[in-house]
Amino acid sequence: MTAPKVLISDSLSEAAVQIFKDRGIDVDFMPALGKDKDAFLAAIPKYDGLAIRSASKATAKIIAAATNLKVIGRAGIGTDNIDKDAASKAGIIVMNTPFGNMITTAEHAIAMMFAVARQIPEASASTHAGKWEKSKFMGVELTGKTLGVIGAGNIGGIVCDRARALKMKVMAYDPYLGEEKAEKMGVKKVELEELFANADFITLHVPYTEQTANILSAENIAKLKKGVRIINCARGGLVDEQALADALKSGHVAGAAFDVFAVEPATDSPLFNLPNVVVTPHLGAATTEAQENVALQVAEQMSDYLLTGAVTNALNMPSVTAEEAKVMGPWIKLSGHLGNFIGQMTDEPITAINILFDGVVSDMNLKALTAATIAGIMKKANPDTNMVSAPVIAKERGIQISTTKQDQSGTFEGYVKVTVVTGKRERSVAGTVFSDGKPRFIQIKGINVDAEVGAHMLYTTNEDVPGIIGTLGQTMGSHGVNIANFTLGRAGVKGEAIALLYVDDVVPPEAISALQDTGMFQQVKRLTFEV
Repeated sequence: MTAPKVLISDSLSEAAVQIFKDRGIDVDFMPALGKDKDAFLAAIPKYDGLAIRSASKATAKIIAAATNLKVIGRAGIGTDNIDKDAASKAGIIVMNTPFGNMITTAEHAIAMMFAVARQIPEASASTHAGKWEKSKFMGVELTGKTLGVIGAGNIGGIVCDRARALKMKVMAYDPYLGEEKAEKMGVKKVELEELFANADFITLHVPYTEQTANILSAENIAKLKKGVRIINCARGGLVDEQALADALKSGHVAGAAFDVFAVEPATDSPLFNLPNVVVTPHLGAATTEAQENVALQVAEQMSDYLLTGAVTNALNMPSVTAEEAKVMGPWIKLSGHLGNFIGQMTDEPITAINILFDGVVSDMNLKALTAATIAGIMKKANPDTNMVSAPVIAKERGIQISTTKQDQSGTFEGYVKVTVVTGKRERSVAGTVFSDGKPRFIQIKGINVDAEVGAHMLYTTNEDVPGIIGTLGQTMGSHGVNIANFTLGRAGVKGEAIALLYVDDVVPPEAISALQDTGMFQQVKRLTFEV
């Protein structure tokens, strides 16, 4: 098998480059390439993976040219330089490394809080200038002050811990923070209104989304406690910079410390050159330790995916650990086959998909299995569809996706059943994984079967009458098609019946026509699967 090929177009450590090499991946380390748009565009088509920091821009144009690309790894948290919608539609996984710089970013926020509390940058500049303006720089203590933390996740949680060690009172607003977790962290869980009214310092640690954009708007800044100091080391756009500048000038806000801005690189901002405003050029992750950590992590994550299928810290598909990949591999393949079966059988637009997970499979990573099922269904319309792009396509088409899980309900330790709904009918198929790791179809249209999945198959429906087996066998033989496996099932005596043939080669159109011409079959369908 040809080794995966990875391009590193930004500066990464030699240790990270070596990880790729040690894992058997062909890697090209060209740290200046990302800044040369034309050269970047020309080079990208031959790579399976792209590792970047912030300099390279994985735009829609770059992604369109990246015909072999399977994964983009960002050494860091922010992925604003990656067109994630374009990547998802192209079936490309986008990963980041959210844990490599948590401590570094949290420490920077604490440092900024100290700096604005004691006006350290201004005092330093004044002293360097030969002045001795001791009375000019009157600061405030952190001890006993109330810190309002907006976003108490990974980084925000570390800030809470450090602030408590400084003897600050900590309150946190986070919709995902439970009361029990808040109590364990030693913080008071509050709503925004209470935080605005009581915090002496406010620090933000949330991503930039539709919900968090301008979370400190002009309206909300007006609600803040007079004399508050605001720290933002998270993302630009969370604070209305002009409104904050106005509040600083009026004295309503006593100080601010910003590491991030709405527009970056920030060469101009309403916050620049204001008294008691500390600004840094997005240094939150800028420590030797953090840069090394995220570089090593992105190399490990990308290598794992390209070599084993394990997905870690992906932004546009469910994560699957290396351990899960080993156990779930056959079930992911089964889910894809079930979806592919229904996709090939369905000619009219699908309006809804329901997936039932029974028994042992119900405790697995259902998001990944669901994505695999949807990908299988969508392959008829687009053979390049995968677990990344399929949910995006389904959403664009307005298809309703639902899942159900239940305890073991039958003879199988676990099974997956997929049902699709169209404007005309419902269609279902179920399957399981045997102890040999091979997926099997166990039910079609409510009729029990036991069918091995083959690359080339033939599916027929008919009334349960004599002569069906002979007709199928004779027709396949007369057209040179060898039958590897033959499965029959019926709803009842002389009722609806189905046949599923696993054959060695593609069934020719002439054989399909010959079966249809007998008048014995309601449906004759040729199927193909990636096995």
